[in-house]
Amino acid sequence: MFLKQLDTVGFKSFAERVTVDFVSGVTSVVGPNGSGKSNITDAIRWVLGEQSARSLRGTKMEDIIFAGSDSRNPLNMAEVTLTLDNKDQTLPLDYQEVSVTRRVYRTGESEFYINNQACRLKDIVDLFMDSGLGREAFSIISQGKVEEILSSKAEERRSIFEEAAGVLKYKQRKKKAEYKLAETQENLNRVEDIIHEIDGQLEPLKEQAAVARDYLEKKEDLKQVEVSLLVTQIEQLHGEWQQLLSDLDDVKKQESELHTKIET
Repeated sequence: MFLKQLDTVGFKSFAERVTVDFVSGVTSVVGPNGSGKSNITDAIRWVLGEQSARSLRGTKMEDIIFAGSDSRNPLNMAEVTLTLDNKDQTLPLDYQEVSVTRRVYRTGESEFYINNQACRLKDIVDLFMDSGLGREAFSIISQGKVEEILSSKAEERRSIFEEAAGVLKYKQRKKKAEYKLAETQENLNRVEDIIHEIDGQLEPLKEQAAVARDYLEKKEDLKQVEVSLLVTQIEQLHGEWQQLLSDLDDVKKQESELHTKIET
């Protein structure tokens, strides 16, 4: 794998679109002071995922956008595309060429692409991790960086060796896995607390359910008794009514007989 091409527009001093071609082996970029040599390095660092404006020799990220000059108006967007030869499949993508693009606007919005497909900054960082080109790698060493490395603490030097040996990615994955494991354990503890709380409420609920069931059974029994009693009362009243009708007929007959005797 090697850098094949850098294409940038609106990045720092590059108001116009600038394309820099690289070849396999050694490529030197020469020019007078202020011609933009360091900006090429900054562009590569930025497109690979650099988030520190200070590392890009600025105070805030918007400083990388062309700020204008006496003859040019400021631009509202900066874009860098880095193309790499991937014939040896160093990067875990099934492409012989891999291009990554990063774009930022003065509004603060950012866009990221891998082979013209929209992605996240994290996807670009993960792609180059352990490739030697990651943002934490030391493939890009600025002035004073060598002395900083030599004077760094043992733990910091260890990180350098881990990046070079290709184990940093696995350490980060392990850290993420441990974090997820701790989060899962916390959720499990929370579930166990809920189960314990439910168990404490279960017995009273069983008792309440038994009382409710007994109440419903007694209510049904009472309903049956009331219905039976009502039927009995209806039958009794019906019998009394029939008797009254019979008595009324007898009275009418007696009345008729009396009228007949009086007339005769």
